[in-house]
Amino acid sequence: MLQISRSLVQNFSLMDSTSKTVSDQAMEAEWAEVQAAQREPTLFQPLYRRYYEAIFRFVFRRTNDEQLTADIVSQVFLKAMQKLHGYKFKGVPFSAWLYRIASNQVAQHFRDTKKTRTVSIENHNLTDLAEEIAPTDNQHLKDLLIRSLEELKPIELSLIELRFFEQRPFKEIANILEITESNAKVKTYRILEKMKKIISKKMK
Repeated sequence: MLQISRSLVQNFSLMDSTSKTVSDQAMEAEWAEVQAAQREPTLFQPLYRRYYEAIFRFVFRRTNDEQLTADIVSQVFLKAMQKLHGYKFKGVPFSAWLYRIASNQVAQHFRDTKKTRTVSIENHNLTDLAEEIAPTDNQHLKDLLIRSLEELKPIELSLIELRFFEQRPFKEIANILEITESNAKVKTYRILEKMKKIISKKMK
């Protein structure tokens, strides 16, 4: 089950402190921090402080529940600490690995509880997605677009969220979902085509 929210993130005050584009130099410097934390766990603290709000925001977009989000985020960073020794740099920001853990934790929660999963949408991002479906600023189309999200599989929905609602680059999306970058691009194209067909049927 899905709950679609248009204003969820706008009403929540946390700002995303991570940039969608990170330079190679910055990633290499951060990799050095990670390696230091692998040797000495107490050095994980700067990474925790840097990404806590971003991960909180990521989870909150999917739960619309602050206490639940806090609980899940605690588990995310606990698992990150436990698995840090196995982390390897793959040419994407360290945050992508944290988002992957967070995504898995959120999915596990909703599998276990069978509760409603929130999809938060900001209007400008919905417009971007609508333009991919049909180049027209049509409110009816946007309403149908939201309804079409309810018919997507969880992995399909995740791709749409990451690409259009959170504007992640394909390389990072691939790392979060543990697929190849080319596969992420192909899957996104196919999902858009699927959504076009769904919308077309609803318009008849």
